[in-house]
Amino acid sequence: MSVNIYDKIKIKDNEMRFAFCESLIDLASRDERIMLLDCDLMSAMGTIPFKERFPERVIDCGIQEANMFGIAAGLSASGKIPFAHTFGVFASRRALDQIFMSCAYAGQNVKIVGSDPGICAALNGGTHMAFDDLGIMRNIPEMTVIEPTDTLMLRELMPVIAKKHGCVYMRLVRRKCESIYRKGTVFTLGKANVLRDGIDVGIIAMGYCVGQSLIAADLLKGKGISARVVDMFTLKPADREETIRTAKKTGVIITAENHQINNALGSTVAEILAEECPTPMVRVGVHDMFGEVGERDYLAERFELNADAIVKAALRALERNK
Repeated sequence: MSVNIYDKIKIKDNEMRFAFCESLIDLASRDERIMLLDCDLMSAMGTIPFKERFPERVIDCGIQEANMFGIAAGLSASGKIPFAHTFGVFASRRALDQIFMSCAYAGQNVKIVGSDPGICAALNGGTHMAFDDLGIMRNIPEMTVIEPTDTLMLRELMPVIAKKHGCVYMRLVRRKCESIYRKGTVFTLGKANVLRDGIDVGIIAMGYCVGQSLIAADLLKGKGISARVVDMFTLKPADREETIRTAKKTGVIITAENHQINNALGSTVAEILAEECPTPMVRVGVHDMFGEVGERDYLAERFELNADAIVKAALRALERNK
């Protein structure tokens, strides 16, 4: 579906973590089953207000990620709806077996929140830089995998996630992010949003790279190239119909993600196109590298995740298509 976007990408004063906490408080005030679990990161995640409001519905497990997801599974089995948070690297790697077996395989209703994805970990460095979490979670059967693009989307999706039974992995920026959407936009799990129409190249993006893709579309417009920008905020289930529609309309596809180019968005889109609509494409993302310490803008350039990298990929794909 087409949506309205701001003419300029702006940094809002509000942060993802505060929007998450406020939304969770609102949900908990209306549903006593909502609980919050954390691994000694409540201050970093901005969820102390939730603890102050609902102290009996909070379990801070300390630095015991695997144990936290075992507890979350037990709470789900008793009828609760646990939201369990830790950094994305720990949720996806350190506690994978517990998430797979105790939560997903057991058919539980656990909402997994992995924060600081990819270069958004910034000064926490390579050990905390999740470049592989989406691919890991995507491979767990029946797992819903999403990455809210901005705080407005996050607020709108929180009730949907809470209502949906089953395991959900939500990849979440903690701090400030670009504001992309206007109030009134409708978000549907499994359905991508078309932010800009175009006929020459299709850019399918997630998370941080959505804002960069919009900037890239402006740069391409200056070169006489019309770019269609699609926000694939649900990685699983991905929007196959929109992927095929964009490929047929433009004839060239670029994927852009704050993640390794393998196993997540680029791989998902490539699989869909290979099976149903073979189309020239280039994947923008991290190329088989570990993370490192740095400010986000520096890291975006270092790992070629910014608008300039997307423009170069589009020009390369268009030239190849000729």
